[in-house]
Amino acid sequence: MAINWYPGHMHKANKDMTEALPQVDLIIELLDCRLPYSSQNPAIAELGKDKPCIKILSKSDLADPAITALWQNYCERTASVKTLLTTLDQPDKAQKLLNLIHKLAPARPKAGSKLLAMITGIPNVGKSTLINAVAGRKVAKTGDEPAMTKGLQKIKLSDGVVGLDTPGILWPKIHNENSAYRLAASGAIRDTAMEVEDVAFYLSNFLLQHYPQLLQARYELDALPRSEMEFLELAGARRGCLRGGGHVDLEKISSILVSEFRGGKLGRITLETPDMIAAEEKIVTREQQQKAAREALRKKKKRGSRDHKDQAGPTGR
Repeated sequence: MAINWYPGHMHKANKDMTEALPQVDLIIELLDCRLPYSSQNPAIAELGKDKPCIKILSKSDLADPAITALWQNYCERTASVKTLLTTLDQPDKAQKLLNLIHKLAPARPKAGSKLLAMITGIPNVGKSTLINAVAGRKVAKTGDEPAMTKGLQKIKLSDGVVGLDTPGILWPKIHNENSAYRLAASGAIRDTAMEVEDVAFYLSNFLLQHYPQLLQARYELDALPRSEMEFLELAGARRGCLRGGGHVDLEKISSILVSEFRGGKLGRITLETPDMIAAEEKIVTREQQQKAAREALRKKKKRGSRDHKDQAGPTGR
């Protein structure tokens, strides 16, 4: 699924990160605990596959704790990968992170030399907030808008550790359409990149299937709606999101739903599980194979047509 937001600094940041990786001792990747797979940059998985990695599940206080445990087990299948849960108001996790860095990183060749840890994550995942907490001072700019960090910068995290802060990076094409909607719902993609009604329809459909009681309680519904449209109309009426003639303002109630999900006002929710992702990956792989087969057939027909013309020779003379 193509998304209409891929600033030029992201392309440059990918290039800079690739060039910096040989000097990096360890990778710290922040993931949104509500969508650990969808918020994992596939480029990092490929570029840093030979490096020890700490996956920080950020905003864990907003996620379903039972599913969070499943994701921790999933991520730690590899010995060189460890996970750490954080919330945006837990600076006490700073020392735990530093301890993990020293535990996972290779021994230093020279006494007194510093460890270099690359810190990465998608936009709006809380990377700058974590860096400030670990450094014990405000060294990284924070805000609700994605893409606050524009280039790579080294930041002293402790006497023995230097962090390499990187811009929040997305990728220009997301093959799993569900991941695109999850990223949009979380705020990782600018709101102008996707219609808020489309995001709200996706979110409503998922929540009605997996967290119906939370929706019913939050929007004070007498009964569970049968569809996402019915839910949005009922919730919109409850919240007074009405236009002339008593019609529900879908854009307004959609914005409210997405905003309340992001703020954790609906309850503790996770948008994906390891089993769910495994099923989706099979579908994506099958679709990519079918697309490749169609493209190969198209090229074969094109070559055949060209060869036929060559064999026929010039005409009209």
